Amino acid sequence: MATFLYSIGRFAFRRRRLVALVWVALLALAGVGAATASTATSNSFSIPGTEAQRAFDLLEERYPGQSADGASARVVFKAPEGEKITAPENAAEVSGIVKELQDGSDQIASVADPFDKKAPAVSQDGTTAYISVTYDVSSFELTEETRDSLKNAGNDAREGGMTVEIGGDALMVMPETGITEVIGVVVAGIVLVITFGSLVAAGLPLITALIGVGIGVSAITALASVMDLGSTTATLAMMIGLAVGIDYALFIVSRYRAELAEGREREEAAGRAVGTAGSAVVFAGLTVVIALAGLTVVNIPILTKMGLAAAGTVVLAVLVAITLIPAFLGFAGERIVSRKDRKARKAAAEQAAATGEVLVGDAPRDNGGTRWSRFVQRRPVMVLLAGVIGLGVIAIPAASLEMGLPDDGAQPTSTSPRKAYDLLSDGFGPGFNGPLVGVVDLKNSDDQDAVLQRITGEIQKNDHVAIVTPPAPNDAGDTATFQVIPKDRPNSTETETLVHDIRDLGDTLKSEDGAEVYVTGATAMNIDFSEKMNDALLPYLALVVGLAFLLLMVVFRSILVPLKAALGFLLSVVAALGAVVAVFQWGWLGGLFGVEQPGPIMSVMPILMVGVVFGLAMDYEVFLVTRMREAYVHGESPSEAITTGFRHGARVVTAAAVIMIAVFAGFIGSSEQMIKMIGFGLAIAVFFDAFVVRMAIVPAVLALLGKRAWWLPRWLDRALPDFDVEGDKLRKKLDGDAAEGGSGKEERETVSV
Repeated sequence: MATFLYSIGRFAFRRRRLVALVWVALLALAGVGAATASTATSNSFSIPGTEAQRAFDLLEERYPGQSADGASARVVFKAPEGEKITAPENAAEVSGIVKELQDGSDQIASVADPFDKKAPAVSQDGTTAYISVTYDVSSFELTEETRDSLKNAGNDAREGGMTVEIGGDALMVMPETGITEVIGVVVAGIVLVITFGSLVAAGLPLITALIGVGIGVSAITALASVMDLGSTTATLAMMIGLAVGIDYALFIVSRYRAELAEGREREEAAGRAVGTAGSAVVFAGLTVVIALAGLTVVNIPILTKMGLAAAGTVVLAVLVAITLIPAFLGFAGERIVSRKDRKARKAAAEQAAATGEVLVGDAPRDNGGTRWSRFVQRRPVMVLLAGVIGLGVIAIPAASLEMGLPDDGAQPTSTSPRKAYDLLSDGFGPGFNGPLVGVVDLKNSDDQDAVLQRITGEIQKNDHVAIVTPPAPNDAGDTATFQVIPKDRPNSTETETLVHDIRDLGDTLKSEDGAEVYVTGATAMNIDFSEKMNDALLPYLALVVGLAFLLLMVVFRSILVPLKAALGFLLSVVAALGAVVAVFQWGWLGGLFGVEQPGPIMSVMPILMVGVVFGLAMDYEVFLVTRMREAYVHGESPSEAITTGFRHGARVVTAAAVIMIAVFAGFIGSSEQMIKMIGFGLAIAVFFDAFVVRMAIVPAVLALLGKRAWWLPRWLDRALPDFDVEGDKLRKKLDGDAAEGGSGKEERETVSV
C-alpha cells in the first residue's frame, strides 16, 4: 500500500498540471450537471416492513388517483377576545378567504370550508376554526405565486382583530444554515494558518476540500430528482466532506513538511508523504465509508441515501488527498514552508557549506505534544480515571433519551406553523395535530358492515380516544378508512399505547373474520420509525465496529489497540448523546444553541451519530497511533513510541479536531432542527473523542499496556494481509535503491556530525 501510494504521490507531483486539470474538469462537469438538472420535487419518506408503510401502500393501491405526495396547509383562525368565530361577520370573513384561496392558484386541489355541515372544522367553544387546503403538487413544486397567495390569506382578517396562523408543509423551504457555516470555514482557515505559519500551506487544504465537496454536492444535486434525494442529503454530505477533506489534506501537508525538514527533495518528500500519511488517510477514509455505508442495514431508504451520498463524498476526499494534494504541493514550491523556517534552513545550509558538514534537517525537538505525553505516562491511572469518569457523568442524560420525528410542535414558538399548531391543540384537543388513519382491508371479510361497526365501536371505548370518524369505503367496497383523534399529544406514550391497542384489535379481527386493520398517518409512522431505529442500533453497531475492528487489526497488527479504539469510541458517543439530550430534550443551555423548543430527540439521530462519529473517531486513532506504530516498528520502546507519536501527531490532530468542530458547529445555525442537532452532536462528539479519548485515554492505556499493546498471535499475524501502513517496506525499498544509486543520496540522508 505505502509503495503504491508513494508512486502515486510522485506521479501527481511530476504531472501536476494534468492532475489539476482532471480535477477541475470533474468539478466543471459536476457543476454543469447540477445547474441543468431538474429540481428535486419530493422528500419521500418510507419505512419498508412496517405496518404504517403497508397501510400507506394499500391506500395507494385501493384509492387510485388520490396522491399522498401533494402539499397541504391549514389556515387557522381564532376569533377576537369575547367573540365567536361563528358570528356572522367573522364567518363571512373566513368564507371569503376560502373563495380567495380557491381562486388564488391553479395548483389547488381542494379548499375545505370550515362551516361545511358535512365536515365542520369549528371548535366546540366556537372560537377557533381552520381551512384545510390541499395541492396537486408537492411543496417543492409550488410556485411563488401559490405560496404568496397562501401567506397573504387572512391579512384583512388580521387587521380586523382576528388571529390567523398557517401550518402544514406547503410553506416548507430549503433549510438555511446561516452565517455560522461561513464562520466555521473561517475558523478552519485561522487554525491552519496558526498550525503551518504559511498562508499557502493553510490555503491548500481549504481549496482542495472545497473542490472535493463541490464535486460531491454538485453530483448529489444533479442526481437529486432521479434518485429522490432529500434536501438533508446534500447538507450532510457537505458537512462531512468538508470536515474530512480539510483533515486529510492537513495530515498529508504536515507529513510533507516533516519530510522536507529531514532533508528530502521536494518530489521525494511528496512521494513519502503520500506513501505514509496517505496510507493512514486511505484506511481512515475506509472506516468512515464503512460506518456511513453500513446505514443500509437499517433498511430505511432516506437513511440509506444519506449514508451512501456522504460516503461517496468521503471517497472523493480521499482521492483528492492522495492525488490533488501532491500536485498542488508541486505548484506551491518553497512557499509551503513558513518564511521563518525558510530563512533558518537557508542559514543552516550556508553554515554547513562553510564548515563541510552534511545537512540532513532538524533534529527532533520537544513540543507541547511530547510534554503532554510524558505527563500522561507519569500518571496514566489518574488520567484514565479522570477521562472515563468525566465522560461517564456527561453520558448520564442519555439514559433519559426520548425519540420522535419533528412536527410543527417542534418549531420555535415565534413561527406561524407553531402558533397554528398551538391554536389547534387549544381549540380541538392535544391529539388533533396527530390523527391516526385506520385502514381496513375487507377483501376477505364475510360481513363488512358488521366488521366496520365493531372496529369503530371498540376503538371509541379506548380511554385514550377522543373521536372516531365513521368509516369511508372505497368505490370497490373492499377497503375503508377512518380517523382516530387521540386525547393526548402525538409524541406521548399514551398515543403510542393507543396505536398498539388498535393493532392488537386488528389481530383479533383477522383471526375471527379475515378483515385486516392497519394504522398509519404521521404519528403511526413516527412510532414505527422510532421502533425500527431502536431495533437496528445494536446490529448496526456490531456490523460497523466488527468490520472496523478487523480493519484496525490489519493497520496496527494488534488486538488490544483496536479493542481500545472501539471502547473509547463507545464512551465518547454515549457522552455526546448525553449532551444532545441535555441541550435539545431538557433545554439546558438551549438559548445558547438556538434551541427555542426542547423536545424528543429525532429518531434518526442516535444511529446517524454512531455511524458518522465512529468513522471520524477512527480517523484520529489511525493518524495518531500509526505514527506510534511506525516508531515502535523502527526500534523505539513503547514509551518512546508514544512520545514520538505525540511529537509528530498531537499538534496536527489538535488542529484537525478544532477544524472539524468548527465546521460541524457551523451547522448549528441551521433553520432545520435536524441539521442543527446533527451539527451540535457531531461537534461535541469530536471534541470528546479527540481531546479526551484519543489525546488522554489512549496514551494512558498504551502506557499501562506497554509492549502488550502491540501483541498479535503469530498465526493471526501470518493470516492478516500486510498493507505496510507504517511504510516499513517502503523505507527498506528506498534505502536499498539509495545504496544501489551511489553515495550522493546517502549523504543527504546521513545525520550531521
